[in-house]
Amino acid sequence: MNPEKNIAQPLAEVFGFPIANKSERAKRYKQNKLCPYNNIVSNCTKNSIEFPLGVCSIYHKQAPVIICPIRFREDWIIISDAAGFIFNKGASWTHVGEVRLNDKTGKSAGNIDYVLVSYDDKGRVIDFGSLEVQSVYISGNLTGPFTAYLENPSPKFTWNKALKYPKPDYLSSSRKRLVPQIIAKGSILKQWNKKQVVALQTKFYETLPPLPEVDKGKSDFAFFLYDLVPDKDGQKLSLKLQRVVYTNFKSALEQIAKFEAGSVNEFTKLLQKKLDAKRTGVSDIKEDENIVVE
Repeated sequence: MNPEKNIAQPLAEVFGFPIANKSERAKRYKQNKLCPYNNIVSNCTKNSIEFPLGVCSIYHKQAPVIICPIRFREDWIIISDAAGFIFNKGASWTHVGEVRLNDKTGKSAGNIDYVLVSYDDKGRVIDFGSLEVQSVYISGNLTGPFTAYLENPSPKFTWNKALKYPKPDYLSSSRKRLVPQIIAKGSILKQWNKKQVVALQTKFYETLPPLPEVDKGKSDFAFFLYDLVPDKDGQKLSLKLQRVVYTNFKSALEQIAKFEAGSVNEFTKLLQKKLDAKRTGVSDIKEDENIVVE
């Protein structure tokens, strides 16, 4: 069975396994709400410890999209891949997670997902670099199909409700999460001349502006692009590195943080409309413009 054909529901992986997987191992993980991808504890803790939303990835346009950052921890592939870029061959290294990064005033610029550290034979730090991991935010209702599946955990589970069908929100994922992280933490690391890696899925990267690429030896900033690849019988999805984009921090930041301008004429027309309304004493603010969306 190919899990990318004739998909009639949005759940790609639940508690680490495709719903087509009927093995005893898959059943045990689902029954006990476990996480097979190196979470800080044995259980899934997505959204809640007591009632976790145990969906690792969802289907979108017939392909699995990672929505939980813990899913990227499979076999720690992302760590060893990043180390191969940050350090010279033969270096002794390890990683530490969630390291707070402060600016010059002592104000936090956020936590670095993973700091890779190389050390000498006495355990002293020689060098370090960063690895940020970005899964995708979703829009729509994921709790509905997840709850329905738990009530009837069948490999033939279907959920075709069109209302608020869950899908990846790449725009919010980049503007609200990825770009601010690169600006805040990346700027500090660049000033320290430290190499940086960002791990994303391929489709997420393809929503970003095209970045200028350089040779690996001249790069200080790299995007490692991964996808979930199904095995032949559809019982497992495996994290696989598909491509590495070697670039430089400055040029990458200029492109990623840049918003393409719309029509200045249309904006001028809007200003004229509001100015005319103000001059006649009519409010230029519509009711829906006063609504604050959290």
